[in-house]
Amino acid sequence: MASRAFRSLVATVLIGWAAMAPAQEALPEPLRPGVIGAASGTGPSPAIAEVAAGFPTHTLYHPQKMTTGRLPIVLWGNGACRDNGLGNARFLRQVASHDYFVVAVGHARREDPVRPRPAPSTTPAAPAGTPGAPGPARGADETQAAQLIEGLDWAIAENGRRDSPFYGKLDTGKVAVMGHSCGGLQAISVAADPRIRTAMIWNSGVYNRGPATGRSGIAITKEALKRIHTPIAYVNGGPSDIAFANALDDFEKIDHVPALFAWLPVGHGGTFYTEPNGGAYADVAVAWLDWQLKGAERGRAMFAGAECGLCRNPEWTVRRKGF
Repeated sequence: MASRAFRSLVATVLIGWAAMAPAQEALPEPLRPGVIGAASGTGPSPAIAEVAAGFPTHTLYHPQKMTTGRLPIVLWGNGACRDNGLGNARFLRQVASHDYFVVAVGHARREDPVRPRPAPSTTPAAPAGTPGAPGPARGADETQAAQLIEGLDWAIAENGRRDSPFYGKLDTGKVAVMGHSCGGLQAISVAADPRIRTAMIWNSGVYNRGPATGRSGIAITKEALKRIHTPIAYVNGGPSDIAFANALDDFEKIDHVPALFAWLPVGHGGTFYTEPNGGAYADVAVAWLDWQLKGAERGRAMFAGAECGLCRNPEWTVRRKGF
């Protein structure tokens, strides 16, 4: 029988482990339907965030003044698969201000604050899913990949509904899917949908050791990469990003569609939260979407050709295939 002193020591160690385990911060209650905050973004059409009546599980981003032209649709999955469609609000308003209609998974809850940009680092991080000590206990993800497709189905229905404010204003033949970290895994898992024209995967990649071996419980394997049928871009925070090894492995396995792998030494958080309008990540997002969904020459010039703009930027490291 264990001594009282030994039991006390074990209890102390267990309490210490519990104290060190990262806690998932509770989210505030969802906001009511309506426009959230002021319009922002440096594109031609400053954009707003909005919760549509009857569709509270997603958060919309679109120009404050809807243009006469039809807007391509961009689907977004959140980091940590969080149920907060405002988590990347500045970045998504910036994208929408360039005349896109963004449907982000998650109730609108709160905007995350601007954070200082970390010092550049090339120190390798242990990739998500590496052997080693067990991570924190994991429950079900707050959102699911299927909600990306729900957002697309809703947008298509609204575009065809005469009493909708978005009637006839969306280009349902031009659809992109994007996501950060866990949301990037969600994006990969739905990228096979034939309605999707391109995918952008931010600080994410399929776990190299198999499904649900990282911080998300999402069931996805490298087999999903074979079902991608569109150009795909992986944008990463460099070797210090826990998703770097997984993303690079994805890129190396993809050999049937054009693929980009580009990284900036900013770590796993990217520049979503370090600049008022999403920083360099937003610039890359808009250029890629403009090229893939609008056929814009400016967008093509950033990624294609021997002298591509991103290739010549000394801050970025770029690899391409199939261009």
